[in-house]
Amino acid sequence: MKAASLLCIAAIIFYACSCNSQKKATTNNYLENAKDTTGKNTVNYQQPVIQKGDLLSIKVYSKANGLDPKADAPYNLQELSPTGGSSSGAGFLVDRSGNIEYPQLGVLHVEGLSREELSQQIKSRLDTVLTNPSVDVRFLNYKVTVLGEVKSPGSYTFPTENVTILDALGSSGDITDFGKKDNVMVVRERDGMVERGRINLTTDSLFLSPYYHLQQGDVVMVEAVPRKIKQQQEQQTTQRIGLGISIITAIALILTFFN
Repeated sequence: MKAASLLCIAAIIFYACSCNSQKKATTNNYLENAKDTTGKNTVNYQQPVIQKGDLLSIKVYSKANGLDPKADAPYNLQELSPTGGSSSGAGFLVDRSGNIEYPQLGVLHVEGLSREELSQQIKSRLDTVLTNPSVDVRFLNYKVTVLGEVKSPGSYTFPTENVTILDALGSSGDITDFGKKDNVMVVRERDGMVERGRINLTTDSLFLSPYYHLQQGDVVMVEAVPRKIKQQQEQQTTQRIGLGISIITAIALILTFFN
């Protein structure tokens, strides 16, 4: 009986010590070290550019004239709907060469252009055939991927191209307690090359970074703090030792009962 009691006491002491040793990892808060810049514009916005694989919505509008009230129709994609009618929901896929095939205008090289630049390029070519044409260009598959120490890693599609790194992290459920906020990596493909940039989410330098506004296809990677691996190892060791002590205690109690 005395042996069983000692084992039970030892198990309780060990469990209490292991709980005290497993302290919650501490991380910096967003903009924790940022200065107050009220009334000052510190955001350096960079317009995203069109890349290979992008899906674009391009709509041409023109004032109706007496000769042809639907003069802009040949310059807009028409997609058959399930009911047999037409729909304007089609998009232009940028091919591996960075081109799109545009109705009446042929092949256009669009890679590296912003929405406004492509819009102006198409408009300038339609000025001679349409009355006061306007061109609306939008991304249909503006996607950003968030990986690592976030609550819901994955790829997220946004309805607008004005997406910041904070928007992407918010969509992924925020950084976990074990993620580094002061050293987040953004992987970006530009001109066939892959670049990697680091960004600190705890200071106001965040807004000056070229990676604050994300580009189409960017990958945000949040690294884990070193303490996470150590704590996981400690938890596994604690669980194994606790299981062993439980088994020994149970055996000791059974032996005591029969004795």
